[in-house]
Amino acid sequence: MTALLGKVFQNSVVAHYCQMDRQLSNRHRRDCFLPCSQNSHTYMKGQLARTEIPRKKFLNFQKSKLGVVHCNAAHSSIIIPEVEKNAFLKLQNGSDIRGVAVDGVEGEPVSFTELITEAIAAAFASWLKGKKMHVASNQMKVSVGHDSRISAQKLQEAVSRGLAGAGVDVIQYGLASTPAMFNSTLTDNAEFFCPVDGSIMITASHLPFNRNGLKFFTNAGGLGKADIKDILERAFDIYKGFTDDYLRNAEQKAMESVKKVDYMALYTSALVATVQKAAGNIEKPLEGFHIVVDAGNGAGGFFAGKVLEPLGAITSGSQFLDPDGLFPNHIPNPEDKEAMRSITKAVLDNNADLGIIFDTDVDRSAAVDSSGKEFNRNRLIALMSAIVLEEHPGTTIVTDSVTSDGLTSFIEKKLGGRHHRFKRGYKNVIDEAIRLNSVGEESHLAIETSGHGALKENHWLDDGAYLMVKLLNKLASVKASGSGSGSRVPTDLVDGLEEPGFAIELRLKIEQTHSDLKERAFGTFRDYGEAVLQHLENAVDSDPKLQKAPVNYEGIRVSGHGGWFLLRLSLHDPVLPINIEASNREDAVKLGLAVLSAVKGFPALDTSSLKKFVSEA
Repeated sequence: MTALLGKVFQNSVVAHYCQMDRQLSNRHRRDCFLPCSQNSHTYMKGQLARTEIPRKKFLNFQKSKLGVVHCNAAHSSIIIPEVEKNAFLKLQNGSDIRGVAVDGVEGEPVSFTELITEAIAAAFASWLKGKKMHVASNQMKVSVGHDSRISAQKLQEAVSRGLAGAGVDVIQYGLASTPAMFNSTLTDNAEFFCPVDGSIMITASHLPFNRNGLKFFTNAGGLGKADIKDILERAFDIYKGFTDDYLRNAEQKAMESVKKVDYMALYTSALVATVQKAAGNIEKPLEGFHIVVDAGNGAGGFFAGKVLEPLGAITSGSQFLDPDGLFPNHIPNPEDKEAMRSITKAVLDNNADLGIIFDTDVDRSAAVDSSGKEFNRNRLIALMSAIVLEEHPGTTIVTDSVTSDGLTSFIEKKLGGRHHRFKRGYKNVIDEAIRLNSVGEESHLAIETSGHGALKENHWLDDGAYLMVKLLNKLASVKASGSGSGSRVPTDLVDGLEEPGFAIELRLKIEQTHSDLKERAFGTFRDYGEAVLQHLENAVDSDPKLQKAPVNYEGIRVSGHGGWFLLRLSLHDPVLPINIEASNREDAVKLGLAVLSAVKGFPALDTSSLKKFVSEA
């Protein structure tokens, strides 16, 4: 947690406003300021104390449309709050970095500041130089892009300062998608300064407006958990060495060296060319198709005008294409029920052939067919498996752990492929597909129920836009061959998929302060969770009505009562999620009761949601 002590604090009120100026994206611009909070700070006995600004005065100031307000104070030194190492390490979210970047949500203090961001960017530069020692440090290039979040611009400038201060050339893309950022490490185009040596995407996916984060790429793909930890540890050391002169020098370097290009134009033209090629080099292979896009006010609005329309598709009825980091219409998340209802309504209201929806940074997607049938989760995996197995017969489809038994049957019995169910986490799924190929088992698709889907042909990049391009390829080829109605393609491709009559996911929280953890000498919630899973496994082994999955990589997966359940430990949180699927609710309740009976001896596990489910049957 950020400590309240400040290394330097002069002219505090003016400096506070200067550092919060989002339009200039610079916490230490010299001559202007804009209020972003109702609190300023005063320095008292080595501590920062919050001082309330009268609300009326603040609101009047906030509502005034002053573009530039000149400070009457002389130059003030940059405020560098002391930060503990753990504050950096807590920002790790698997293979990403995420934190609170915007103040204003009760109980969620800002943890991802501009200075911390600057240090992390400098640390990435340091890490990258170690990985690419054949590249002269003064010739190294890193691209920077962001989604539509309200903190994106100021963090882009912070990242740029961190990189420039470390001696790296910075190429800003502005509003971009996560997949495009990875692509920039592979593209060979000198006009766009590509390929870059590394890339940073500023995004927090579908999380609320006050969050933000970073994703990192090289031409080898996204960074792993160990790399992120390494970068955060380096960042802490760099942060400790920040001085007023260092930060001002970094800002000056950024102002002099940052380049800006429209890389998204290059990326989208490649998507268009991919569909045209698949259709036999027809210029407008989607002519006559009506396809609506829902970008959820994230970064995916480009897909309608820059991909579909050049291919000849009609896109009227597309919605929420304009970026808006407050996400006023719905959460940009293909797993979210409200979001899927929204795109489904748009398809039906406009009599469209297809609907496409993206998450905030476009690394996930889903679809809706002309009848309003949703293609996300298991159904999306079935759809993409059908397309891939047609191109690569017998290949292995790698998925996460919560996919259904019906999907396994569809992939293996209907499509003739192999279903390899692995762990949750898109990076886990992708890495497993890469591993299988390395040991001689062919795999061309790694895909999660969340909508992350990566193809071998696309460098194992989880690209929501490219995933939809594969579907567009199929539509275009069907149209070109005259073999059927394009609007029926998704429905026909998943014909034969057995879907559960009832499915539910619940989250059982481990109360970390509960006395049971101490009494049993469990060091962490993870130790406690593993003990729960072991006890459940023992209970299943003694119940003839239940059968443990013979091959399972995560948690305990059990079949019985005409369905299955999976209890697993969350990747990051003190939670045991449970998925239950059955042909009907009554059988699902039987599975729920079996779990409750097995875990009743663990009082620190909050099973109230599961108890509620079985009691409402």
